[in-house]
Amino acid sequence: MPWDRAWAVVHELSKVDGSKWVPCGNFSRGSKTPSLMAIKATLNEQANTITLTHPDRPEITFNPNTDSDIFLDWVRPIMPVGRTGSAQLVQAAERGMTDTDFPSISLINLTSNQAVSTAVGADLSPLRWRGNLWFDGLKPWEEFDWVGKRVRIGQAEFDIKERIVRCMATTANPDTGKRDADTLGALKENWDHTDFGVYGVVVKSGQINIGDEVEVL
Repeated sequence: MPWDRAWAVVHELSKVDGSKWVPCGNFSRGSKTPSLMAIKATLNEQANTITLTHPDRPEITFNPNTDSDIFLDWVRPIMPVGRTGSAQLVQAAERGMTDTDFPSISLINLTSNQAVSTAVGADLSPLRWRGNLWFDGLKPWEEFDWVGKRVRIGQAEFDIKERIVRCMATTANPDTGKRDADTLGALKENWDHTDFGVYGVVVKSGQINIGDEVEVL
């Protein structure tokens, strides 16, 4: 997916330069710092700039390849005291810096999100799950049956590799950056797992449009 996780924020204890995939522990991340979950980003592809907003910070527009210091000054006030500081922005050389060691796309079922919302007694924003592609019209967790199968959406096809094991990042509200829902506890108590969505690998590139059908091959 173009521009998906094209940049990452390296913390002070990491020596990552973006040249190869490394585990997420090398980066500043929302599972450890929930305030980061409230950052929203808009990419201007022509200008090669990113605009960031956060409820506790002024809007900022910068070039991630040349203005790393501008970003670090902006994000520092929302980082908790005592947490390892962010050191620099790095750009992925070959593929997006996904949570998996293979180049994955996350596919998320909206009815699964509704099931968790009902379990916690709150209307959860789908943005908590940071999905790439969203679909509707299936039963909750029906997407788990796709593992090991191929799925077509629009012109693109995906081999579905595995379920997505979730972390504390999903407990934070994407509008406020505050932990306000025990998503992991609800998943474990009601369904005896902490999985949400599935990872797919693109095996055939193509255009996807809103409203395209999902077909299990």
